[in-house]
Amino acid sequence: MSDDRMGLWDFALRLYVSPGVGDACLTLQDESGVDVPVLLFSAWLAKHSAALTDAELARIDERVADWRNEVVRPLRDIRRRLKGGPHPAPTKETEALRNEVKGVELGSEKIELAVLEAEGEALIAAGSGDASGNLARVLWHFRGSEPDAKATEALGIVEKALAGL
Repeated sequence: MSDDRMGLWDFALRLYVSPGVGDACLTLQDESGVDVPVLLFSAWLAKHSAALTDAELARIDERVADWRNEVVRPLRDIRRRLKGGPHPAPTKETEALRNEVKGVELGSEKIELAVLEAEGEALIAAGSGDASGNLARVLWHFRGSEPDAKATEALGIVEKALAGL
């Protein structure tokens, strides 16, 4: 990576904390099955004018799918489950555990983003031009159908924040 380009992890954190983006990403994840690290990766590529084709997206998603399905999602499920149960949750002690799981979940997403960044370096180097459709391509890839109004609105929030970075 060149010295003047922000790495994917730092970029993802910066974009995610932009107004409304965190909630929009969770909406896309929960309602359309979008893998948020892949969405943030596609935004990073767009910021560097690297278009993501359907074939490249499918190939790259395949590289992280097992990690996502076997590590990231189970950690997320445990974290979410601890919010309201099972007994003895929720307590002060189980909330502390939940926060630890949240840290591990974040660490697992950081590993996924590192794999994605390595894949993206070649795409950025090729500088394939118009990348304005990257985020919509990711939504379509995971959703498998035309997005509804809620997904379209959430995607618009992410695209607006991306344009402002």
